Amino acid sequence: MMASKSWLTYQATLMLLLMSWRESMHCNGLTVDPPEDLMILDPGHLGYLEITWSPPASLINMTECPKLYQVEYFNTYRDTWTVIRSDRRTHSAQFDLMKDVRVRVYTLLSGPCTNGTMIKSTSYTELVQKPPNTGVVGTTVQDFVCMYHNMKYMECNFGRSPNMPANSQQNLYFWHKKLDQAEECPKYLILNGTRSGCNFTEKSLPEFTDINFCVNGSSPEGPLKPTFISLQIQNHVKPETTEKLHLQTGPDAQLELHWEGPVGIIPGHCLDWDVEHNQEGPDGKIASQLISTKQMSLTLPSIRDNKRSCVRVRSRLNKYCADKSFWSEWSRPTCQPETREVALKPEWDMVPVYVYIAVAIIAILVLTLCAGAVLKVRRSRQLKDPDSAHYIVCQKFSTYICGGLKRQENLHLHRSQTSPLSDF
Repeated sequence: MMASKSWLTYQATLMLLLMSWRESMHCNGLTVDPPEDLMILDPGHLGYLEITWSPPASLINMTECPKLYQVEYFNTYRDTWTVIRSDRRTHSAQFDLMKDVRVRVYTLLSGPCTNGTMIKSTSYTELVQKPPNTGVVGTTVQDFVCMYHNMKYMECNFGRSPNMPANSQQNLYFWHKKLDQAEECPKYLILNGTRSGCNFTEKSLPEFTDINFCVNGSSPEGPLKPTFISLQIQNHVKPETTEKLHLQTGPDAQLELHWEGPVGIIPGHCLDWDVEHNQEGPDGKIASQLISTKQMSLTLPSIRDNKRSCVRVRSRLNKYCADKSFWSEWSRPTCQPETREVALKPEWDMVPVYVYIAVAIIAILVLTLCAGAVLKVRRSRQLKDPDSAHYIVCQKFSTYICGGLKRQENLHLHRSQTSPLSDF
């Protein structure tokens, strides 16, 4: 009996809901038509498009009932439909111009003419806009990556397609809501004579705002295929490398590690950390461990048998401060026990070594010849002043080695004129 009453109650409720729905759709025989003249306008903002429409002709003279419009467009960045309601006849939204732009609009009517019930048009007006089929096939930009370095400046890099014709030139344009029109890259990065990216050091870009980029270009074969990208720079931060690490052994032989965050404006609570700990085992092999932490200090296992332990750290923004982020570079490792850096002895330059050897050989030869000349002079009965022969021979071979004799140059020169060795 109770089951029968429950079934009757369910049937009655269902009938009431159906009647209410039919009344809302056909209140006093009134039906609502969808909007007309749906258009998608491109003001040149690299994907930020304007959607416009007109009210249905059947409702133009119905001024006592307020009209709303339900706009639905497919968000290709999230692969979902976005729905908004507005009393305006225009709406702007971000689209990926390399994919189909799909928009549909309904009419909603309420007020006295509908007995206060919201009526939605049973059909909608839809518009699908295809991406432009222009540009040389296979020439879209490759590996487009933007990095917001330590929240100071941003650089975007891109690569060239292997199908890029020779003598092609790529151009980068950007736009955000603070700009009236798109602007070209303020400073291109050049690699091997071609444009490989853009540096925005001298151009401030807003955070938490969609920034649209377009990379296109020209070639002898025609325009290059454009590439469109939209991003927010706070989701592309790469922190600076950590410079100051402090590692010391505690009283219980455990390792106490703490470090300082990167210098800059990134709040410390926004950073997640990776710590890489490399420890030498008893067998001499290195055991590596990766530790993730939100703190800037860590206690590591004690050193075994005075074996060496080394650590290094890196950071990135956590999910509470950005949707995504880049890891910083690893810091330089710091180790315990510390090793003394032995200063290397300065190596002799090879060219001076050869010079020294050559000078030494020449000096030995000169001295040998000088000694031989002295002996020869002494054996000569015609020699009146042996110092004269010594000087002349030395003068022939090396003035600077026997230069000490120059103090008597005038006297020696006079005597050498009568010396039998003057023609030596």
